[in-house]
Amino acid sequence: MKRLARLLLGSLLITTGIATGTVSISVHADVNGVRVWQSPDHVRLVLDLSKAHEHKVFQLTSPDRIVIDLAGADLNTDLNKVEIADTDIIGLRSGRRNKTDLRLVVETTTTMAYKSFPLPPNDSIDHDRLVIDLERRQTGQLAKPAVVKNAASYESNRRDIIVAIDAGHGGEDPGAIGAGKAREKDVVLAIARELNNMLEAEPGFSPFMVRTGDYYIGLRERSERARKVNADFFVSVHADAFKHPSANGSSVYVLSDRGATSEAARYLADKENASDLIGGVSIGDREDHLAMTLLDLSMTAKRSASVAVGDEILGEMGKISRLHKKNVEEAAFVVLKSPDMPALLVETGFISNPDEARQLNTRTYQQKMARAIFTGIKDYFYQHPPAGTMVAARQKAASQFTEYVVRSGDTLSELAVRNGLEVQYLRDINSLHSDVLKIGQKLRIPSS
Repeated sequence: MKRLARLLLGSLLITTGIATGTVSISVHADVNGVRVWQSPDHVRLVLDLSKAHEHKVFQLTSPDRIVIDLAGADLNTDLNKVEIADTDIIGLRSGRRNKTDLRLVVETTTTMAYKSFPLPPNDSIDHDRLVIDLERRQTGQLAKPAVVKNAASYESNRRDIIVAIDAGHGGEDPGAIGAGKAREKDVVLAIARELNNMLEAEPGFSPFMVRTGDYYIGLRERSERARKVNADFFVSVHADAFKHPSANGSSVYVLSDRGATSEAARYLADKENASDLIGGVSIGDREDHLAMTLLDLSMTAKRSASVAVGDEILGEMGKISRLHKKNVEEAAFVVLKSPDMPALLVETGFISNPDEARQLNTRTYQQKMARAIFTGIKDYFYQHPPAGTMVAARQKAASQFTEYVVRSGDTLSELAVRNGLEVQYLRDINSLHSDVLKIGQKLRIPSS
């Protein structure tokens, strides 16, 4: 009941840039901290409050600025120390209004749409927060996503397989904190970037990074961004924690509508699904029950594909790390709710385990984990390429092979040139891990 009361209270606190918004909570409170998070499309200002209390937000121009009035409040932090470099905020200052109220002025680079909403305390953060999101006003048509598949690319049989890479948490939500104060949001972003680089270098694949920096994205918005670029696959990368530091091993999860397959799966799903309460999503941004019911019904078509990709990734991760479970697990992760594509959540390890935290915090291990995920994805799509992709066209052309026996002086690059193939493709279809050939070795060569 207490949580419900807070959520209902929160819905009353939301204000938008359409009109000036006020709340009716006459509680004296102080601002004890201020943080700024910049994302590609908006900037977020977060105020740490001693209590939830009345506030008013409005906009002024010439110069452009957002004004936040907090009744009967004091400022207990130094605005000059707030990091605003490389953001849409160019200045922060404070003053008194009516001798009692605190006024914060946020100078911006341009006129921006704004929205404010409260965040109540939760299991990770023990105080109230006020969030003000500032978004650049859109002019004309929205910019098209950098990566998108369309009808023309289907007809040409040359489009890439699009893989959406989601680095969990970010911004206000650090995720789990491990040994040496390693933060999950930093570790998984590093792994996601390594995976992005590998997919960019692989012919026939195009990666799409859902989160490119240190900012928070709502759980449902993450899969929605992947849908907007028509991704063929969605992978959410995490390095979570469990109640006991002895928990260890990597895991792969698919969405379950029947409950979790283990205590750890249930615990992790509950923890990840609470990210919106930590990172910050307003009540108005959540989808209605009917829409989610229809969404749940349509997702069953992609379930078997998700498990198949998960098996491939799990097999690769088992070569470099201990597995928490040997099978793909199931749990009700909100971030995986997408009807258009197979989707997985990969736990790269338990950052709550001191040994695994130390590994996850090294670039060498991050690259190994990214390589395992990359190989699993690649192997699956080479076996099951989506129609109209370059990989599918290559697989069709290579449906018939001839056997070639390696002779003295042969090199893989020369054989590739002789047969009009890419070296990487010849390596892939023969499951070669290097370019070294042995006399008498048998290779598959496409007959056409």
